[in-house]
Amino acid sequence: MASAAAPAANATDAAPKKGGKKKLLLIVGIVLVLLLAGGGGALFMMKKASDKAAAEAAAEEEGGEPATGKAHAKVDPAKPPAFVPLDPFVVNLADRDSDRFAQIGITLEVDDPAFAEKMKPFMPAIRNNILMILAHKTSSQLLDRQGKEKLAEEIAREAVRPMGIHIEPPEEDVEDAPKKKKRKAAGPKNPVQAVLFSSFIVQ
Repeated sequence: MASAAAPAANATDAAPKKGGKKKLLLIVGIVLVLLLAGGGGALFMMKKASDKAAAEAAAEEEGGEPATGKAHAKVDPAKPPAFVPLDPFVVNLADRDSDRFAQIGITLEVDDPAFAEKMKPFMPAIRNNILMILAHKTSSQLLDRQGKEKLAEEIAREAVRPMGIHIEPPEEDVEDAPKKKKRKAAGPKNPVQAVLFSSFIVQ
């Protein structure tokens, strides 16, 4: 009787041990999954941050603004900008070796809808100023990205000139200009926040 009872006792002891091992393996498995998920998430976040830093560094090397939206002033939701679309411009370019022309669609982004309304009576003079800028450009200048950016800056300055707003060009735009010891006083703020190209064809 004693010998028959001993195997039964061993069997009952073995059952809890097997169940304990299963629980331990399950807990270890869950911990490993959590560690792997956390590590993957950390790697993803680090990669995203490094990609963003690389993009900003590349933008700064090209001489432009970092790709963080700092190129434009912050938009106040209570006072959104207004857009002034202009009729497309078709103009002969200043290329000497061949006859080239450009067809360009331009929209002006201004900081105030009231200013957009004020521009309407001056539109013939504004279009004339923009045409004069375009007519002095060559196809190579307009096909280059920096050339387009410089064109946009020039248009932004000349678009408000008929309204009596004179914006001085940046000093780096003037070649061989002597360096001034005194900083120039800040000029008037340009209501034209951006020049947007809706189409740009050079032929």
